[in-house]
Amino acid sequence: MKITKAEFIKSATQPEHFPPADKPEVAFAGRSNVGKSSLINTLLNRKKLVKVSGRPGHTQLVNFFNINDQLYFVDLPGYGFAKVPKEVKDAWGPMIEGYLANRPNLTAMVCIMDVRRGVQEDDFELIHAAPHFGVQPILVFTKADKLNKQKKKQRRIDIANEFGVHKDDIILFSSLNRTGVDRVWRRIEELTGLGNG
Repeated sequence: MKITKAEFIKSATQPEHFPPADKPEVAFAGRSNVGKSSLINTLLNRKKLVKVSGRPGHTQLVNFFNINDQLYFVDLPGYGFAKVPKEVKDAWGPMIEGYLANRPNLTAMVCIMDVRRGVQEDDFELIHAAPHFGVQPILVFTKADKLNKQKKKQRRIDIANEFGVHKDDIILFSSLNRTGVDRVWRRIEELTGLGNG
């Protein structure tokens, strides 16, 4: 997809504050510090649209972005290890669940994991919960540039076996050399019905 417009709309915690559900929507979810912000920025050819932080737990709200006036991208708070107060962390679960349960236009969720660390228990929980909300997960593994060609090939096979899916369903991604950008966009376009526009 050619990006002509990518703008931040708003942050919210409650469904009543979300933007109107008038465009297809894709959510981005993953553990803290997995490279979620870098992935979104890379997909949109923007350097600083989504703030990249070295500090886990930087995203603490549900953040909405308007893409080409055709699509919403939604940056969800990272889960797992995060340097935030416990009460903030405890609020994330209900906030994410509230979001997933209240967005009829949400068609896909990019589930982001670090290829070197593989799939953690909370990743599995999120991925298996997605279909209950009518959402199709897109499995993306970041930091692919950290592995050599042989290791990448093997990791993809191992992860696919772990999930019980075809290895082609596993997308390896690197924001450094843009590996996987086209594949992620292809899946997003398929699932949102946007085609190649």
